[in-house]
Amino acid sequence: MKDWNDISGAIVDAAIQVHSALGPGLLESTYTTCLAYELQQRGLAVQTQAPLPVVYKHITMPVGHRVDLIVEDAVIVELKTVASLLPIHRARLLTYLRLSGRRLGLLLNSHVPRMRDGIKRLVNRL
Repeated sequence: MKDWNDISGAIVDAAIQVHSALGPGLLESTYTTCLAYELQQRGLAVQTQAPLPVVYKHITMPVGHRVDLIVEDAVIVELKTVASLLPIHRARLLTYLRLSGRRLGLLLNSHVPRMRDGIKRLVNRL
């Protein structure tokens, strides 16, 4: 499964399943761990807390940031548990996409009654 739409569809489906089982109100780390497990059970390769180096003035800083999940080495997933997603959350994910050279990211906010209301799909136009 290497198609971005297939991967993102599987991520969204898994996020909905995890959220349905756990509900809102838990820590981000709980959702991250459970989502990673669910995706692995579906046969997807998942990196958790993946380091994202930053290149500054032609020098690579080994760990500038950590990405919550990278699925199939293609889709970045950032999980939040906030009352509402802010522009900075979208900006950060777009920056992660740009720095990593990846095109597709999902911003998932678990602090909502229905997971479908907490999903934002972002595309880096490279």
